[in-house]
Amino acid sequence: MKEAFMTLPWWVRWIAIPAIALVVFGGLLLTVLTWVIGLVFRILLFVAVVAVLIFVVRKFTSSSSGGGW
Repeated sequence: MKEAFMTLPWWVRWIAIPAIALVVFGGLLLTVLTWVIGLVFRILLFVAVVAVLIFVVRKFTSSSSGGGW
């Protein structure tokens, strides 16, 4: 198999085969990439909301003097 692959012209090995792979697997790659970017965005959003919540809770608890609301 390797010998058959090596006898192909350079443009088939380096241009045609990767182009065919992108056409065949492009939708799958795009779906996975979109899912990963969405996951990273949701994780960052979660971290930001938790940080704001901690900031607000500390702000109110440090400014209140004494027991309770």
